[in-house]
This record gives sequence, C-alpha cells and structure tokens, in this order.
Amino acid sequence: MKILYSVLVIIALLPGVQSHAQKDASHIRLFIIGNSFSQNASRYLKQIAERGDCQLTIGRAELGGCPLQRHWDSVAVNLLDSLRGKAYNGRSLKELLSNGKWDIVTIQQYSLLSGDTATYQPYARKLYAFIKELQPDAEVVIHQTWAYRSDAKNFGKISGNKRAGSQKEMWERSRYAYHKLAGDLGGLRIIPVGDAFYAAATDKEWSFVKDNSFDEGNPVQSQLPAEANSLNVGYFWKDGRLQFDPNHANEAGCYLAGLVWYGFLFKQNIQKVSFKPGEVSENFAAFLKNTALQTLRSHR
Repeated sequence: MKILYSVLVIIALLPGVQSHAQKDASHIRLFIIGNSFSQNASRYLKQIAERGDCQLTIGRAELGGCPLQRHWDSVAVNLLDSLRGKAYNGRSLKELLSNGKWDIVTIQQYSLLSGDTATYQPYARKLYAFIKELQPDAEVVIHQTWAYRSDAKNFGKISGNKRAGSQKEMWERSRYAYHKLAGDLGGLRIIPVGDAFYAAATDKEWSFVKDNSFDEGNPVQSQLPAEANSLNVGYFWKDGRLQFDPNHANEAGCYLAGLVWYGFLFKQNIQKVSFKPGEVSENFAAFLKNTALQTLRSHR
C-alpha cells in the first residue's frame, strides 16, 4: 500500500495531471464568450474577488444579443479567411482565445433563445471543440442565464417563435436547456445564475412585486413605479420618454450574479464578501449573499 500511495503522489505532482481543484484557486484566468448578460454577470466580479484577496484575469469575446450560432459563425468565417470573422472589436475569437493560457472558458446562449434546445446545437458542440483545440487544459463552463422579470411583456422563445408564458416557464425551459447542453458536452459544470435569480424573484419576503398603481400608458415626466427588490433594470426615463427593460440586470442583479460566479470560481465564503454596490442596501445585500450561497449549495 505504501508503494502504491507513493506512486499516486508522484503522478499527482506531474505537470498536466493536476485536477482543476488542485490548481492555484487564488488566481484564475477566466475567458468569457457571451453577450450583454455575461457583461452584467461579471460587472462586479473583479471587485468582489479583489476584496477576497483573489486574483482574476478576464478575457472577453462578447457581442450584444449574440447567440451561440453567431459566435460559431464568426469562427467558421475566420477559419476560411483570416481577414474576416473578426467580430470582437476587430479581432477574431481565435486571436483572443490564443492570447495566453486560460483556466476557465465560459459559454452561454442568448437569453431570448435560452429556452429553445434546438438553438444550441450544433453550434455549442463546435465551439466547445474549437475552445479545447486552442486551450486543451482549460475547463469549459456553462453560464446559466436568467429569466426576464415577472412583469415583462414578452418572455424568451421556447420552440421556434413560441414564447414562454411567464417568468417561471422561461426559467424552467432555459434551465432544462442548459442542463441538457451540459450533458451533451460530457457533463460540464454550470454557473447557476438563473437559479439564483429565480430563487430571489420568488422569495416570500424579498421578491419583486409589480406596482399596479403606476399608469405606464399615461406616465408623468420623471415619475417611476415602485420597484423594490427588482433584479432587473425595469423602468427609466431617457430623452423624455419612458423606457422599460425587464431583461438586463440592474445593480442588485449584477451583484447577485457576481456573487454566484465568485463562489463558483473561488470556492470562498460568500457571506464574507465585503464589497457591495452603493445602490444596494445592506439588508438586501445580505439576502443576495444568502441566496447565492444556498443556490450553489443546492446545485452541487
């Protein structure tokens, strides 16, 4: 047994044989392939990590409203002609991914299509193979995006042009699609941001409740509805016109997503995170920390 143990120790110490968990967890090189939702999710990630004495290097290939198909199409074009397919500020995904060594690479679907499993393949599988070809030692991880706010006028698509009828249905269908994707690609890990958002959105004490007294059809200049505990941007005025965004995360939503990413990546105690955006109250921040923690615990 002593001989066998010694052999195992030697193997574990050999270069390239260490598991992801054995790598230096205090400094992670993260590459994100996504869109505005990944920008939301990582908005406060570096501040959260730095306060926890964790180092994080982030590379990005993000395009607003970009689905998996578009990411792959840019790769396919670039592989045929190296002067084309440079969709990311004049650079290709190959150029960006080849810049150094990355520990983790994340992928995700465009939120509008996240509940439709037919939109994931074959693009995700091709992207995965492309990532592993350029970064064979990197772990590919799936970022589970969130469902739109409960008062959204329209929710994500679930089959062709058919849309989910509620926040709950969008969450359920997108959750299924992301977990199916993880299985299709060999059991990839998932950052469960969508689960955390839905848990917060349906909490008995802290959930967002629509202000039915607000008449959006006849709004008064500069007045807004009550939107306590919202994780999404919601209503705002721009250029004298009332705007509504129930999809993208606001400061609280970005914070919750960042907490989930931080706990997932660094395995640190989320309750000890000292950073919070100024717009988020102490009590709500404490709730969001607990939501992120419980989501990660139940996800394992």
